[in-house]
Amino acid sequence: MSIISLSDGLTSDFTAKHLKELVAQLSIDISDSKDSDDYLRLLWSLEGVMKHIDDSPDYIHPALKPQPVSTSRNFWRPSSEDNPFNAWSHICDLRATNPISSALKGRTVAIKDNISVGGLPTTLGAPPSLLSEKAVYPTSPIDATVVSRLLGAGAVIKGTSTCECFCASPLSFTSATGPVHNPRLHGYTAGGSSSGSCALVAAHVLASERNGGLGKTVELAIGSDQAGSVRIPASYNGIYGLKPTFGLIPYTGAASMSPMIDHLGPIASRLEDIAGLIEVMAGYDGLDPRMTPESPLINRVKPYSQLLAAFRQQLKSKPEAGRTWRIGLLIESFQIPGIAPEVRDTVRKAASEFFKAAGATVVDISVPIHRDGPIIWTASTRPSMSSWLCQGKPSGHLSYLSPHIQPIWPPTQDTYEIITASNPALTNIMLSEQFSQRFISAGTEAKAHRKVFELRDAYDKALEEVDVLVTPCAPTIAMPHPRSVDSQGRSLSILERLEHSIGLTSNTCPFNVTGHPALNVPCGFSNPPGRSEISLPIGMQIIGRRWCDEQVIMAAALFEMGRELASQ
Repeated sequence: MSIISLSDGLTSDFTAKHLKELVAQLSIDISDSKDSDDYLRLLWSLEGVMKHIDDSPDYIHPALKPQPVSTSRNFWRPSSEDNPFNAWSHICDLRATNPISSALKGRTVAIKDNISVGGLPTTLGAPPSLLSEKAVYPTSPIDATVVSRLLGAGAVIKGTSTCECFCASPLSFTSATGPVHNPRLHGYTAGGSSSGSCALVAAHVLASERNGGLGKTVELAIGSDQAGSVRIPASYNGIYGLKPTFGLIPYTGAASMSPMIDHLGPIASRLEDIAGLIEVMAGYDGLDPRMTPESPLINRVKPYSQLLAAFRQQLKSKPEAGRTWRIGLLIESFQIPGIAPEVRDTVRKAASEFFKAAGATVVDISVPIHRDGPIIWTASTRPSMSSWLCQGKPSGHLSYLSPHIQPIWPPTQDTYEIITASNPALTNIMLSEQFSQRFISAGTEAKAHRKVFELRDAYDKALEEVDVLVTPCAPTIAMPHPRSVDSQGRSLSILERLEHSIGLTSNTCPFNVTGHPALNVPCGFSNPPGRSEISLPIGMQIIGRRWCDEQVIMAAALFEMGRELASQ
C-alpha cells in the first residue's frame, strides 16, 4: 500500500478519542501514544484524500450522456385513468433524434425504475427520504447503457415502470406509491420486483383483446432480475420474461443489489420480441465489471432474431427437426416446499405433452443440489448485500455506478419506521449484513461462493445430457396483496406480511448465482380460491447452457409449436 502524503489534521474533526472508539470496534487497543498519534495522522491523510474527491466535479462518461432525443425530456406522473394498475412511475416520450438502426423502430418500451433514464427521476420504488436528504427523487444525469441502445435502435421509451422498494420483493405491494395490481384481477399481486414492467406488457395484451380501456400500456419492457424479479412477475402475468446469461447484457446505469447476481432482462408477449430486445441490448460496453471474457463485443452479438426465425422455418418445413431435442424435467424443482399442486401438475403435464407433440424426447433428470440452490444463493449474497443495495458501494472492481443513486446511510429511526412499514425485507437485508459482520466468519461467505461453482457444475453436467431444463417458475398463481391489518383491525406482524413471499424464488434464484439463462414461458391457467370465473397464469421456466440464450428461446418456440399441434 502506498501513502501519497501526510496531513496535519488542522481541518479534521477526527480526534484521538474517535480513533480509540474505532480500534475498539476491532477488539484491539493501541496503548503506545506515539503509535496512536501516527495512526491518527495516517487517517487524517485518508480523510483529506477522500474530501478532495468529494469536492471535485463528477465525471459523466461520454458513452452514458443522455442520447439526443427529438423532443424534450419532459416527464409527468400519470393520472389514475392512465395508470389503473399503478404500474407507471413516470411517463415520458423519448425518441432518438438519429437512431443508428431500425431494429425496434416505433416499438414502445417501459424501463424499470431502478434503471437510469437521463432527465427522469429514479425512485427505486422507495420513499424519496431514503434517497435524498431533501426528500426529493434524484434526477438521472445519464442514460443506462441499455437505454442508449434501445433509443439507438429506434424504440420509443414511454416512461419508467413502478418497481418494488429497493427491488427487494418478489411480490408487488412494497412500492412507495402503493401496490401494483395484476391486470387480470385487481387487488392481486403482479409479482416483483419488476412489477410495473410486467403489468404494463400484460395490460397491453389484454387491451388488444378487449379493445382498450386499460390505461396507457407498452409492447415491451425491461426489468432487472437478482432472484427472479423478471421471471416471477412474468409468470404471474402470463408473458415471457428472460434472465439472460450473466454478463451478456451490461448492467451499467442500474442500481445494484449484489454484483454477482445483477441481470437486466427483456419482457414481452412474443418470443420474437425477446430475441429482438436482447440482440439490441447485449454486448460488452467497457464499463460493467460483471462482463467477462466470454461476453461478446457489440459487433459480435448473436443474431437472435434471425436464429429464431430460421428455427421456426425449420420446424415448419421439417417437423421432424423437433426429434433431436431432449427436454429434462428437473425432478427436485417439482418438489420445492410451498409449490401449489395445480402449478406442479400443470407445468409437468404441459411440458410433457407439448414438447412430445413437437417430437422432442422428455425425460426426468435429477440435480440433487438444486434443493440447496436457495441456501447457496442466500449465503453467497446476503452477508454483503446491504453494502451494494442500501449503501451504494462499488464492488471493488472498476465500475461506473450511477452518480445520482446514493441512498441515505446510515439509517435513522425514521428510516427504520418507513422501511418496516413498506418493505420489512429491506430491514432484514440491513440487519443480515450487520449480523454477518459480527457473528459469521467471512470464510463462510467465501465458502458459499465456492458452493456456487459446485451448483453451476451440477447444472452444466445435467445440460450435457439434455438440451434444456424445465422447472415450474413461480410456485403459485397470483394471490391477493397482503393486508396491513387483520379482520379485527390488529396490525399484522412482519412475518405475517412476508408470509407469501417466503420460498417464492426457490426455482429461480439458483440460476442468478450460476449465471444460466432462464426464461418464463406461459403454460397454463388456474383459478384463485372462490373465483372460478377468473383464470390466472401459470409459468414454466426453461433453463439453458450459459451463453446459449438462443437455445432457450428456441425451446420455447418448440413448446409453442407442440401446443398448437396438440390443439389441432
